[in-house]
Amino acid sequence: MLKWLKRISILVLILIVAGAGTGWWLMRGSMPTLDGELALDGLTAPVTVQRDALGVATIDAANEIDALRALGYVHAQERYFEMDLMRRVSAGELSELFGPIAIEKDKAQRVHRIRARVEADLAVMAADKRPQLEAYTAGVNAGLAALRVRPWPYLLLRQEPKPWELGDAALTGFAMYFDLQDAGNHRELAMWKIKPHLPPALYELLAHDGSRWDAPLYGTARGDAPLPGADEVDLRKLSAPPGERHDVADDDRVPGSNNFAVAGALTEDGRAIVADDMHLGLRAPSIWFRARLRYADARAPGGKVDITGFTLPGLPTVVVGSNTHVAWAFTNSYVDTADWKIETACGNDKTTANGCIKPTTHREIIRIAGGAPVDFDVQETAWGPVLHRDGDRLFALRWNAHLKGALGFGLTDFAIARDLDHAMAITDRSAMPTQNLLIGDSKGRIAWRLIGPLAARSPGCDGALPIIATPSPNGCPGWEIASDRSPTMIDPAYHRLWSANHRTTDGAVLAQLGDGGYAFGARARQIRNDLFARERFSERDLLAIQLDDRAVFQASWHGLLRDTAARAKTPALSELAEASKRWEGRASVDSVSYRIVRAWRLAVHARVAEGLTAPAHAKLGKDFRMPAFQQLEGVVWPLLAQRPPHLLSRKFASWDALLEDAAKEVRDALKAQGPLAERTWGERNTAAICHPLAKAIPLVGKRLLCMPPDRLSGDGGMPRVAGPDFGASERMVVSPGHEADGITHMPGGQSGHPMSPFWGAGHDDWVHGRPTPFLPGKTAYTLQLAPAQ
Repeated sequence: MLKWLKRISILVLILIVAGAGTGWWLMRGSMPTLDGELALDGLTAPVTVQRDALGVATIDAANEIDALRALGYVHAQERYFEMDLMRRVSAGELSELFGPIAIEKDKAQRVHRIRARVEADLAVMAADKRPQLEAYTAGVNAGLAALRVRPWPYLLLRQEPKPWELGDAALTGFAMYFDLQDAGNHRELAMWKIKPHLPPALYELLAHDGSRWDAPLYGTARGDAPLPGADEVDLRKLSAPPGERHDVADDDRVPGSNNFAVAGALTEDGRAIVADDMHLGLRAPSIWFRARLRYADARAPGGKVDITGFTLPGLPTVVVGSNTHVAWAFTNSYVDTADWKIETACGNDKTTANGCIKPTTHREIIRIAGGAPVDFDVQETAWGPVLHRDGDRLFALRWNAHLKGALGFGLTDFAIARDLDHAMAITDRSAMPTQNLLIGDSKGRIAWRLIGPLAARSPGCDGALPIIATPSPNGCPGWEIASDRSPTMIDPAYHRLWSANHRTTDGAVLAQLGDGGYAFGARARQIRNDLFARERFSERDLLAIQLDDRAVFQASWHGLLRDTAARAKTPALSELAEASKRWEGRASVDSVSYRIVRAWRLAVHARVAEGLTAPAHAKLGKDFRMPAFQQLEGVVWPLLAQRPPHLLSRKFASWDALLEDAAKEVRDALKAQGPLAERTWGERNTAAICHPLAKAIPLVGKRLLCMPPDRLSGDGGMPRVAGPDFGASERMVVSPGHEADGITHMPGGQSGHPMSPFWGAGHDDWVHGRPTPFLPGKTAYTLQLAPAQ
C-alpha cells in the first residue's frame, strides 16, 4: 500500500509539473515579439519599432500608411483581447465570448443596433481615411497571426479570437459613446416621471442647474437655488414618507476629465502648455497605449510628422498628445445628446392615419458561448429604437450615436496640424463623442471648442424632457447632428482655459447645447482658482494642479458638522465631530476627517433628496427612480442654511434630527470596521485596478492580475480624481515644440500580458505623482519590420 501511494504521489507531482510547464509554455507563446527582424506584408519600406523600459513604442516609418500598419501590429500583439472587448461591448456580442452571464448586457447594447449602423454607414465614416483603416486592420491581423499562441485570455476562456475587420475601428469608437454618454438617457426619463407629481416650485427647485461653485468659461456662476415659500410648497402637507430609501448618486463621480491650458503670455519663453487627465474606469492594462509615430508626410510642416501621445488600441490614431506644433486634450462635454419621444403604437384595429405608428422590428441573434443562440427583437420608429413600452405607449430614443455623422476618423489629421487655426479647421470634420477640446500651439496660442456632433434641434424640439408625439405639424419633427457648429473661445484675454465636465457656457449658447447632466462645478472652480493663483507657469506647475487633493468645498461641511454637534449635542454628531476634529483639508490617505465629512455629506444629501421627491415616490411606487441630481449641492446648502420647516422631510422632527440620523448611519457603518479614529480615507480609497479576467481565476487571480492595493489620495470633488477603480486614466502636461519637458502618467501599464516586462510599468509613478517623461525613454528593445518578399 505504501509503495502504491508513493507511486501515485510521484505521478500526481509529475502531472502538476507537466501542467505548470505547459501553462508556462503557452503563456510565453502569447508574448509579443520585442526584438529581432520580421516580415510584415503590405509595407512599402522597412519600419522600426523601438520600446523603452516602460514599453512606450516609437514607430519610425517611411509614410503614414506604413506607420499605421505597424501600429496595428503592435496594438494586436500587446492588447488584442482588450480591443476585442471594445468592439464586442458596442456591438452587444460579449455572450459569444463569456457565455450566458453576458446576455442581459448584450441585450441592452443590441437595442442600439450599432453593428448594423456601422455596416450601413462605414463608407461615410471612413470617408478619405479608408486606406489608413485598411492598413491598420491588416497590421492588426498580422500581429495577431504572428503570436505563437493565441492571446492568453482566449486560452482561459477556451475561445479562438476572431479576426479584426475594417468596421471594428468604428465599433471601438462607438464603445466610447457608451462609456461617455448615457445610452439609456436615464436622467431625463426619471425627471419626466416625477414632474407631474410635484408642485411646479418643487420641481423647479430640484431641476436647479448650478450652484455657487460654478466656474463656466462663458457667463457667471448660477448660484445656489432660491427656496420656494410655504405657500408654494409644503412637504408637511404633501409627502407621504416612502417605505424604502433610494440612494443618491455621488455628485463628484462622473466619467469625464480635467483639461486646462495656459498661453505663452504666462510662461517664461512664450510657450503654451496643455494639461489633460481623462477620468474613466481603471483596469490593468490601461485603456490607453502610449506611442510616438514618426514618418514623412508632405502635408505636415517640414514634410515630417512627429506625434506623441496616447492611442486607443482599436483606433489608428493618437487620441490626445502633441505633434511638436499643436497639443490637444479632451474632457467629456455633457451637452444634451439624446431625446425621448413618446409615441402611440397602432393596435390591430388602428391605422397610421389615426396618428399612431407601426414600429419596424429587427431580429437580432445573440450567439452564446457554450449554448444555443438567442433571438432578440428590437423595435424602431423613425425617431429611434424603442427602449421602453407602457401599454401602447412607445418610448423611442434619438441619440447622437444613432445618426449619420456620429463617428468619423478626421482626428487622424491632427498629426499634420501646423497651428491652432489649422487644428480648429480639422475639428470641424472630426466626429466622436462630443468633448471639450483644448488646443495649444507652438506660437503660444490657446483655444477651447467642442469637438464632435451637436444636435441641431428644429423649432418645437425641447431637449429637456420627452417629446409627446402628436399629429400636429407644429410638433417636433426630429433633428440631425453636425460637427461644425461649435461655440469657440480663442486667445482669451486672461490667457487661461479650463474644463472639468462642468457647464462651460450660458445664455443662448447653453440653450443650443442643452444640459446632458453637467458635473458639479467644485472641481472646475478649484482648477480655475489654481490657474489664477499665479502669473507664471511651467509644466511642473500644471502637474501640481492635476495632483491638487485639497478638499476645498468639503471644508464648509466640516464646519457645519462641528457647529451642529456643538449646538445639538446628540450622540452620533458628537462622535463624528470628535473623530474628525483634526481637519487636514485634503483627501489624503491618512485623513480620518475627510472620510467622515465626505460620508456624512452624502448621507445628508440622500435624506434631503428623499424628502423633496417623496410626493412623486408616493405616487409612482415601484416605478419611482431617483434622478441623478448632479447639482444637488446648490439645493441642500441653502436648505441647511435657512432650515425651512416646510421643506423638511416628514420623516424628521427637525433639521437637526435629519443631520443626526445621517451621522448615525455614517458612525455605525464606520464603527463596524473598527474605532472611528482609525478609519482613514486611504482605507476606503484603496486601489482595485484589475484585469477583466482577474475574478475568473480562483485564489490567485487577484494577486496575478491586479495592480497593488495602494491607498490613493484624491477624490471626485477636486482636481486629483481617484477612486478604487476610477480616476485619471492618464495624465499629460506638454508644450508643443517642447515635448522633452513634458510629463505623463499612466496606470496599469502598457502590456496586457502579466509576464511582460511592461505589465504595470509606470503604475507606481501614477500612484505617487512622480513625473514620468512625456517622450519615450532610452531604447530597450528594437523590432525591425521589413516588407514581405
